[in-house]
Amino acid sequence: MRISPVISAYPDDNYENLLIEVILPGVEKKDISFKITNDSFYVSGKKEGVTYLDSYSICCPVDPEKSVAKYSNGVLKVTVPYQEPLEKLVDVKIE
Repeated sequence: MRISPVISAYPDDNYENLLIEVILPGVEKKDISFKITNDSFYVSGKKEGVTYLDSYSICCPVDPEKSVAKYSNGVLKVTVPYQEPLEKLVDVKIE
């Protein structure tokens, strides 16, 4: 059976990081996959007879290379910093 996990995503108290919590009851750490880009993330976790699986968009750009994840007691907690607002600006040549 495939089902969507319960997800909670919110900014930290200083609005510097996005905190993502994924509820994966009964799933072992070795059976979890979490992938993130600057504007979305994908999570999957498997236990006997159940696959938790879904993808989600992120409203504000984040810096995926600086993500940190911890798993304990069926809850995956991911902390990822927001990108600086002007960090990835591209200079456009005006003709």
